[in-house]
Amino acid sequence: MSDIIVLKRGLDVPVKGCADLRVSKSMNPATVAVQPGCIKGLLPRLLVKEGDRVLCGSPVIADKKNPDILLTAPVSGTVKEIVRGEKRKLLAVLIEADEKQEFAEFKPGDVRSALLSSGLWPVLVQRPYGIMADPAVTPKGIFVSAFNTAPLAADTEFTLGQQVAFIQKGIDALAQIAPVHVSLDASVKDSAFAKLKGCTLHRFQGKHPAGNVGVQISHISPIRKGETVWTLPLHGLAAIGKLFATGRYDVRRLVAVCGPAAIEPSYVETVPGTPVSCFAPFYGNTPELDRFVSGNLLSGSNVGADGYLGWADDQFTIIHEGTEEELLGWIRPIRWNRFSTDRSYFSWLMPWRKYDMDTNLHGGPRPFLMNDGYYAKVLPMDIYPVFLAKACIAGDIDKMERFGIYEVLPEDLATCEFVDPSKIYIQDCIAKGIDLMLKEMA
Repeated sequence: MSDIIVLKRGLDVPVKGCADLRVSKSMNPATVAVQPGCIKGLLPRLLVKEGDRVLCGSPVIADKKNPDILLTAPVSGTVKEIVRGEKRKLLAVLIEADEKQEFAEFKPGDVRSALLSSGLWPVLVQRPYGIMADPAVTPKGIFVSAFNTAPLAADTEFTLGQQVAFIQKGIDALAQIAPVHVSLDASVKDSAFAKLKGCTLHRFQGKHPAGNVGVQISHISPIRKGETVWTLPLHGLAAIGKLFATGRYDVRRLVAVCGPAAIEPSYVETVPGTPVSCFAPFYGNTPELDRFVSGNLLSGSNVGADGYLGWADDQFTIIHEGTEEELLGWIRPIRWNRFSTDRSYFSWLMPWRKYDMDTNLHGGPRPFLMNDGYYAKVLPMDIYPVFLAKACIAGDIDKMERFGIYEVLPEDLATCEFVDPSKIYIQDCIAKGIDLMLKEMA
């Protein structure tokens, strides 16, 4: 094991609503959604029609560019509805689940073919650009973060600490493709993942985004032009291990239901694609007053009351909509209930305090400051975030390459967006820059 990598820059957002370390419910949703939009780089081609019978692991969607890449059903049941949007864009395939689940059986052999045929290939994310991994590419390494520092993130020691055997099986499989690197939280003593073998273990210490795999890669093996790495979440690694151990596609996971607006936040066991309505016991009878985020508060997706849990998410966050106006606003001299990274309020005297945050931005976007100091305090990466964001806005590919577009995804700059006094949507800027790179560099 390597020495501890200490990251001195970062920010832990002190928000209320952390999930208690208990499983309060095991969900068996009546309807589950397969959402191709959750997989960046996938061009979906429908393989089923309404009324078709599917098993857990049966192909539902294929990639038009590479038909071997499949999305499979997370439950067995009947295809209830094909949901389309503008220009008949495929949004979701709704499956009405059986009471008793039936599984498609796989006989894992070659690692790549097993992941492709089972539908687990999309769990692999390729960097640069954060797209679905290309089966024809061999990366220089496969990186996994065994901890998460995002606000109210799921505790992986609790959710996956009992699945170390499956995780080890997943490492053994992926190690046949490329070297595997697993990053651990140095602050956790006797981690359940510290005895993993067949991979290189790294220990990180620091505030968010220390748990982001992109930040970890920048300190382990920075991505240069022409290089490729793969990443995947820890629960995805466990699912791969289950496939090779049991021959079944099993993506059930523990999900942290959390947030300032959550009622008795805790963990539930469910599958990706679970409807938001299944989480109703956690938000009560006034969903119009809340925002439902699949993922964390900084980089998750606002799925709405009619949405579904994301493909790769193990966190569901509920936060109040910030619709109330505040008397005098920022000019009030004492604001004990507001958090500030600039010590603008007296709240900095209580570093232990957690805040009942909402979605209110307390102002709109304004001129983009040229001061890189705001971002540098919370981003432990060797890049120039202000210049990178401006290059993305300008669509200047040469400058995007020079300032670090190959090393980042939008989630890596989420803390920069949180502290930005200009209230610029920096993650959107980076996402548009990446889309331009994919278009022009393909």
